Amino acid sequence: MAKIRDLTEDFKDAVNMGALSLGFKEAKRAALMASFIMHKPRERSHFTKTALKTLQGIGILEQFLIKHRKDYVDSHLTTEEERDSIEHEVSVFVKACKEQIDILKTSITDEEANAKGWAGTRGDDANADTIAHKHGVVLILSENLHSLTSQFDQLRGVRFQEAINQAMPRRKPKPKRAPPEKTEPTISSEMRGPGEITTEPPMKVQQQVLDDETRALQVELSSFLDAARDTETKMVEMSALNHLMSTHVLQQAQQIEYLYDQAVEATKNVEMGNKELTQAIQRNKSCQVFLLLFIAALIIAFLFVDLYND
Repeated sequence: MAKIRDLTEDFKDAVNMGALSLGFKEAKRAALMASFIMHKPRERSHFTKTALKTLQGIGILEQFLIKHRKDYVDSHLTTEEERDSIEHEVSVFVKACKEQIDILKTSITDEEANAKGWAGTRGDDANADTIAHKHGVVLILSENLHSLTSQFDQLRGVRFQEAINQAMPRRKPKPKRAPPEKTEPTISSEMRGPGEITTEPPMKVQQQVLDDETRALQVELSSFLDAARDTETKMVEMSALNHLMSTHVLQQAQQIEYLYDQAVEATKNVEMGNKELTQAIQRNKSCQVFLLLFIAALIIAFLFVDLYND
């Protein structure tokens, strides 16, 4: 029996010589051989990239809230301008994440429209599972973002409550009226001696009148101050209520948009159903005409055969 010769080493040497002749260096050949063994990872889809970017943004927002939670709540650590800056940063983060989630929803809607087959039915089960998975991803991202916004709304409510407490009117005690000064009995001119001079106190009377007017003015200004503080308190409460209303309006807008999309999709399905019904009615009419013609042709054929036999 002839001995089999192993030509593996000769083949490797020939391959190396060919690679060197083509300009492949040692590092390039090693990278090429490694690429045959370890394949490159598949490129991520646009949906996956956007979802990961949104998740990263939500994580950054969560870290930002954890970092600035104490500064935002405690008025002794930060000023109102710094609080407004924190609120602006949070609103920018939330808006960016919301836009990314809307992009994901739009891509899912487009994919659903492309995946629908005849009469609005889904054509591929694997594609349906993928779409359901993407819906789950969008739902998780939306819930995480809503949780963070709810936490920030609670912090904002604490800030508004603190502002309301600071703006509550602090009524000052009314100033006590000074007791009336005792008037000294006036001595008539008859009881005065011939050498005494009559002295009337006109300055004291004027001072008493000025004091009364000052007290009345203080009372009036105090009432004006209380009214201004009441107005300020009501304005702060109105701003808090406006913020809560805007939050609820935003949620209702999202729900209305979802209902609108569902209504549009239902309208499209109804239109497709009407088209299918119209086509079915036309097919039914054509079948009836064909049957009538076929029966008439059979009758004529039977009559012709009967006449021919006679």
